[in-house]
Amino acid sequence: MESKVFLTKEGKEELEKRLEFLRVTKRAEITERIKVAREFGDLSENAEYDAAKNEQAMIEGEILEIETKLKYAVIIQENDKTGAISLGSKVEIYDKKFNETAIYEIVGTTEADVLQNRISNESPVGNALLGKKVGDKVTVNAPSGAYVLEIKNIL
Repeated sequence: MESKVFLTKEGKEELEKRLEFLRVTKRAEITERIKVAREFGDLSENAEYDAAKNEQAMIEGEILEIETKLKYAVIIQENDKTGAISLGSKVEIYDKKFNETAIYEIVGTTEADVLQNRISNESPVGNALLGKKVGDKVTVNAPSGAYVLEIKNIL
């Protein structure tokens, strides 16, 4: 049995757009490239043909991956009113050791992007924050060692 894939509504829409692009546009482009490459003659020594077939395999693999993610997608609902951190929450945290404050959005692994401060619910920080409330201190068990974060706000 496949595991659930947690997505925001926007993340699901982006995957659906990417899937449509791959199915319609990229498949047509690669089919044309293969057709042109076949016209070059001997396929056993035809680098263009080999490259096009490899790209076709990559595109089909990505299509299959996206279809699987969408099949098992669970849309992250808006924050509930319990005051606890859940998937989809934006959380302001404070790291006393480094005297730093940061805001993270907790999302599923498919949408995690550290550069946009979107962390996975399966990451050490994301996992430690789930279910906690403002004022709680959580210990994050990271590969580099454990550290403590304080939850300042749930946005």
